[in-house]
Amino acid sequence: MIDAGELKRGITIELDGQLYQVLDYQHIKMGRGSAQVRLKLRDVRAGHTTERSFQASATFTRAFLERRPVQYLYNDGGLYYFMDNKTFEQIPLDKSMLGDTLKYLKDGMNLEMLTHKGKAVGPELPVSVELKVIETGPGFKGDTASAGSKPAKLETGITIKVPFFINTGDIIKVDTRTGEYLERIS
Repeated sequence: MIDAGELKRGITIELDGQLYQVLDYQHIKMGRGSAQVRLKLRDVRAGHTTERSFQASATFTRAFLERRPVQYLYNDGGLYYFMDNKTFEQIPLDKSMLGDTLKYLKDGMNLEMLTHKGKAVGPELPVSVELKVIETGPGFKGDTASAGSKPAKLETGITIKVPFFINTGDIIKVDTRTGEYLERIS
């Protein structure tokens, strides 16, 4: 069991028979009443988010997730296939189970599959990924990193803000937690 005061972002808990990952945590103390905890939770299996409030004295069951190294292979319709790197077993996951992971997923990518009681829950992305810029405005001589930003479409289809000196064809590092540009690789 885990107390409400010990909760933090990223922890997975069992609540009403479902697995939820804590996305945001707020401790609220109103004038006269008892303290409350407001949680923003993501249903690990279904992918949707919800907000719930609990008394600060509430306790939760912590869910222990196992991690297995996998490689993303391909998608077929609404199913995305991953291969376990040790057993070579293919693991199909529905598009709804992937959520924001789809923004950074590319063929051949190595990541970790989270499992709970032997069932695949979803992949866990690395903190940053390297993606190729496939479309952006031109860079001009004299553009610097601090001069501003422009939109760039990446090979996975997402569009992020990048510095002016980034050109089409460049490979950049993107933070998967925030979706922000980190650095140019080449």
